[in-house]
Amino acid sequence: MEVLLEYFDLLLFAVLLLVGFSFGTIAEKRHYASIREREKELRGIVVVPEKRLPRQDCDTAFVCGSVVIAQDYFKGALAGFVHFFGGRIGAYETMLERARREAILRMKAQAAQQRARLIFNVKFSTCNLMGQEQRKGGCVEVTAYGTAIIPHARA
Repeated sequence: MEVLLEYFDLLLFAVLLLVGFSFGTIAEKRHYASIREREKELRGIVVVPEKRLPRQDCDTAFVCGSVVIAQDYFKGALAGFVHFFGGRIGAYETMLERARREAILRMKAQAAQQRARLIFNVKFSTCNLMGQEQRKGGCVEVTAYGTAIIPHARA
């Protein structure tokens, strides 16, 4: 009977791991689809790292976009395994890519509300929100910020 309970616990763990992986993958695919759709909508706003103001006959405004993205437990466990042996951790790379793209989109949306068509001097800030002692997946915050160029309203 005890052996049966041990197998049940192992089976339950495997099922929960599979369910978590499945829902995490579905959520990630939906997020990527949302990102691609919003990138098409906001493609008219140009984002450049140039530091000099390209025009003097305009208003400027600080704009930023921030996002926190968490990695699901399964991919975090897999990343821990890869970390043990060394190598590229693809799960974290995709998490950072999603976070950067989402932060840029949120910054562009804020600029669009102010009728801006250009954001210059764009910078990124990245922060790991989980300490080293917690190996239950990763969580990262990415902030994109810059200066929006707002054309003067025509009279």
